Amino acid sequence: MVSDELQTMRIMIGVPLAACIISAALAILLRPLVVRYALARPNARSSHSVPTPQGGGVPVIAATLLSVLLAAYFATLAGTGLPAVFSAAILLACVGAGDDLCPLPVLPRLALQALAVCIVLTALPGDFHLIPALPVWIERALLLIGGLWFVNLVNFMDGLDWITVAEIVPVTAALALFGFYGELPVTPTLVALALCGAMIGFAPFNRPVAKLFLGDVGSLPIGLLAGWCLLHLAGSGNIAAALLLPLYYLADATITLLRRVTRGEKIWVAHRSHFYQQATANGFSVMQVVRDIFVLNLGLAALAAISILQPSPYVQGATLMVGIAAVALVLTRFSRPR
Repeated sequence: MVSDELQTMRIMIGVPLAACIISAALAILLRPLVVRYALARPNARSSHSVPTPQGGGVPVIAATLLSVLLAAYFATLAGTGLPAVFSAAILLACVGAGDDLCPLPVLPRLALQALAVCIVLTALPGDFHLIPALPVWIERALLLIGGLWFVNLVNFMDGLDWITVAEIVPVTAALALFGFYGELPVTPTLVALALCGAMIGFAPFNRPVAKLFLGDVGSLPIGLLAGWCLLHLAGSGNIAAALLLPLYYLADATITLLRRVTRGEKIWVAHRSHFYQQATANGFSVMQVVRDIFVLNLGLAALAAISILQPSPYVQGATLMVGIAAVALVLTRFSRPR
């Protein structure tokens, strides 16, 4: 009889490997179709200069869901809320696909995104409570707003070849590692492993100069799945780590949004105001930008690990401050000419 430890190890290796293979294979199979029906044509706000097919999110999300379902065949995942989370991810993928093919009005798009986040929140355990001082209903309302923002910020930030790979791969790899050491429940650990593998399988097609974009069909559900995993990390008592891992995306997107609001701009209109976009205008190559973001994320993951290993309030506060300083340094560097 195979021991539980060996079975777990096989699943931990098999899930990302299966997701990687499925993602790459589907990207090859689907590319002719998206070339025909889903070309992203360059405009004044684009980071690409030639028409490029989008829809690479279909292989990524399909590979993530299929590999986790395959793992569920060998492991008991009952009572984890997985059906609700996957249903919400599929809903967002459909919303994103519709928006990729024919832009949807803002309010219906936001309403459907909010519905997807609500589905995920209703599947949380009844005793899930991050901040005891807050009434549960207020915390759930804040989580709805935060979840809606996280779904959209991944979409906003997916404007450069390999940038979401440089963000999601380190974040999900760190989540999986934390889960292996018991700091994250089994189901979100498997989802993180699958999403990491699927993004690696997609990466060769998105390598600068990209032959395939994620599109909204990928960025929206990726934001949902990553946010759900981070929420469970925070629910395990690791709030500092859950903030540190996505800190670059959070900072770039949030600061940019606030700047645009203060300037009276229409925040739902595409633009080139993000720090990573400023970087390419300031003389950074695409590879230099994604390299800096990837290295920064490795550092943030290390800080998150320290905050988990030394869970005192002082260490958590210190790691957050160091993480904020590191992100601020990169943002400042991106905003200045080389």
